[in-house]
Amino acid sequence: MVTDALKVSTSREQLADRLAIVARGLSTRTAVLVLAGIQLRAEGGRLSLAATDMELSLRASLDAEVAGEGTVVVPGRLLLDIARSLPDTEVTLEYIPDESMLVITSGSASYRIHTYSAEDFPQLPETGVTGLQPVDRAVLLETINRVSRSASRDESRPVLTGILVRFEREKVIMAATDSYRLAVKETEATSPLPDLEAIIPARALQELTRIASSADEVQLGVHENHVVFGADGVWLTSRRIDGQFPNYRQLLPEQFEHELDLPREELLDVVRRVGLLAQRNSPLRLRFATGELTVSAQTQDVGEARESLPAPYAADTMEIGFNAEFLRDGLESVDSPTVRFKLISPLRPAVLEGEVADYTYLIMPIRLAG
Repeated sequence: MVTDALKVSTSREQLADRLAIVARGLSTRTAVLVLAGIQLRAEGGRLSLAATDMELSLRASLDAEVAGEGTVVVPGRLLLDIARSLPDTEVTLEYIPDESMLVITSGSASYRIHTYSAEDFPQLPETGVTGLQPVDRAVLLETINRVSRSASRDESRPVLTGILVRFEREKVIMAATDSYRLAVKETEATSPLPDLEAIIPARALQELTRIASSADEVQLGVHENHVVFGADGVWLTSRRIDGQFPNYRQLLPEQFEHELDLPREELLDVVRRVGLLAQRNSPLRLRFATGELTVSAQTQDVGEARESLPAPYAADTMEIGFNAEFLRDGLESVDSPTVRFKLISPLRPAVLEGEVADYTYLIMPIRLAG
């Protein structure tokens, strides 16, 4: 039976390490105090940690000497800061129910911190989901990294803050858009995949890339309206986003007026340099002329920049404007020495692709004045 008399001793280093992972699930909104807390549960020789903001939850556990089993919820950031600064390699945590206090001792250091009501902490989705299956970690993380930057941060359109994730036999397909750009990545998997089609918050998948960066494998399960990922002893659960994701295939133009291959690194360096002067929403201008691409930017009261590089262009001069950050993101996400630039006109979207047609980045232009 789990009582309230939690008392554990454990390694300071392990505690700080696991707290740092779980703390990323803490809510930044202060309206519900308990969501700023980390739940500690001592049971069966383990100390389990959990945090949630009601959309995403993170859980991890570590070995501990358990003298008293129980559950308590403690201010998360404070506990993490204390754990990182403790003087000794060992730390003891003891909950005093009568005072609603957690006592932390390490060497000669002692802390007493107020706790939150454990009853108010949300019931988290089960991690022991039936049908957990291993997923190719490298394939999953590469696909997330190539599309996640294109997801929206605008909460007014929740569907666009997510990434459409679809598993088709031995292929992982992900798409993300903020309505100004669209990234689509298809990656061949080396092993069979479970059935899945879900819109998963981009933030959850970005957290997964951190957690699983050094893991041997990733476990995946679907539980009602949640998706569960397990990696390296850490469990991440995320709600699925309800709604209809845009039909991205319809957004991609079928024909282009101009297609030219450019050296990706060289173009990216130019975009980074010139983009420093594209401030306050000023566009980055790309002027295509015979044999040359000129990239320029100008911001009033700041200055201007211009740089050219050779380009295999042989048509009427065309100038098109882009958001400098969005263009840079697209070039960084293409994974080949050459980038294929596909253009229609100054007011129609452009598409960037690599040498292998497994990644597509569509970017809307900015109407240029004059």
